[in-house]
Order: sequence, then C-alpha cells, then structure tokens
Amino acid sequence: MKDFFLVLSAIITIAAVIPYLRDTLRGTTKPNIASWFTWTLLFTVATVAEFAAGEIRTAFFTLSIAIETSLVVVLGFKYGYAKYTKFDAACQIGALFGFILWWLFNNPLAALILVVVIDFLACLPTLEHSWFSPKEETWITFALSGVGGVVAILALNSFNMTSLLYPIYIVLINILITSVILSRKQILHSRF
Repeated sequence: MKDFFLVLSAIITIAAVIPYLRDTLRGTTKPNIASWFTWTLLFTVATVAEFAAGEIRTAFFTLSIAIETSLVVVLGFKYGYAKYTKFDAACQIGALFGFILWWLFNNPLAALILVVVIDFLACLPTLEHSWFSPKEETWITFALSGVGGVVAILALNSFNMTSLLYPIYIVLINILITSVILSRKQILHSRF
C-alpha cells in the first residue's frame, strides 16, 4: 500500500502543474520566475539531501516537485512575470545565502531545514503576486500540490524529522498559497 501512495503522490504532484501550464499558455496565469526558479533549485537540493539521508520515498516526492517546477520555469521565461523587484532580489539573496549555509553544514537534516527556510523565502514573491493579482495564479495547482504532500506522508516507511519535514511543509505552504489566492479573488470580485 505504501508503494501505491508513493506513486500516487508523484502522479498528483506532477499532474498538479497541468492546469498551471495550461493557464500560463492561455495568458491567464503569470508565474513569478523568481519563485519558480528558486523552487526548482530547492527541490533538486532537497532530492539530493533526501537520497543522501536514505529517505528514498521522500526523495521520490521531491524529485516529482522538481520536475513540476522546472516545467513552469521553461514556460515562465516566455509567458511569466520575469521582472525582478527589490523584494524578489532580497528573496533571491536570502535563498543564495541558504545554499551557502547548506554547503557549509553538509548535513542532510540541516540541508532540509535550510531548504524549508529558503523555500519559504521563495514563496514570498508568489504570495505577494497572489495577494495583488490573484487572477494571475492557478489555485488548483497549489491545492493539488498540497494533496500530493499528504499522500507522500502516507507513503513513508519511517516517521522522523528528515522524512516528515518537507512533506509537512509542502502541505502547509500550499494551503497558505491556495487560501490567499481564493480569498483575494473573492474579496476583489465582491468589490466589483
């Protein structure tokens, strides 16, 4: 049953990007490249750290997210929001600093903690974009990514900080982003 959940989490996670890619091609979604590019790097780092820690199931989940985010980056360079603001630059500098700390620590759990911190910094431009322009984000992608995180937790063989940290974070951050997009759409819609 755990193998079923493992495969299902990867399928849900990769499938979650389909509506986002569709809406990007239609011009209704404008991915913030600052976030998506950083996420691609982070999920790649998380995957390597998970493999190094022997957490193959979590690594399988983070690898599927790296594939998902890289697809958005490819389309985002042409159809997304690629202008960097001072806020985006500050988040990118924070992310780069986190990569340096990860390299210095050279410890899988420390790397995962830093990846979560860096990921949160990478989310800030998308959260800001979702707040001010919620119609330019596809909420279902973030909701499905959160579901993928829940299913990934069900696939785990062991429950420890290294295996649980990232999937739990993914669930929580995707709930937050989805909530911001939906609530802001509702607020802005009711004003007009």
